[in-house]
Amino acid sequence: MAKKLDKILVVDIEATCWDGPNPEGMENDIIEIGIALLDVQTGEISDNRGIIVLPERSTVSAFCTELTTITPEMVAAEGITFKEACNILKKEYLSQSRAWASFGAYDQKQFQRQCTALGVGYPFGPSHINVKTLFALKHQLNHEEGMAGALSLLQIPLEGTHHRGVDDAKNIAKVLNKILRD
Repeated sequence: MAKKLDKILVVDIEATCWDGPNPEGMENDIIEIGIALLDVQTGEISDNRGIIVLPERSTVSAFCTELTTITPEMVAAEGITFKEACNILKKEYLSQSRAWASFGAYDQKQFQRQCTALGVGYPFGPSHINVKTLFALKHQLNHEEGMAGALSLLQIPLEGTHHRGVDDAKNIAKVLNKILRD
């Protein structure tokens, strides 16, 4: 259970990907953890940041770069290990004590899979908010919308580059803030 309910840690990840099935011997690895803190009282979004992560079981493909704008060179120059990134979440963002949110279940499942595969402690507490499902329920939709669709329905412009964790985390925080305020 979340112990600190002052802010919600909004997370959006980007992972290695390919146009088609994973190449032989490669697993999806998180290459960016986008973060935004949403102040529950004021609606202010702060600490918007992207942590670049070195893939340990795969490489960044041309397709992945085209989708995310994250290049192999960027990962090599700026990347830190997955374990180090998880430690930042725990120490700097109190991720085990705060409710955290993502758009859909993919981010949560990818963290669980990668933590298990690499023997890294899961950095989050049990209080996960699936903003995608919450948005659909709040707006009485008969299907879940993607993040860009949710922003469009709310008439909130998409800020930054779609499929960059740092920008998507901020955009998701805007959607979550609207849900909490209306």
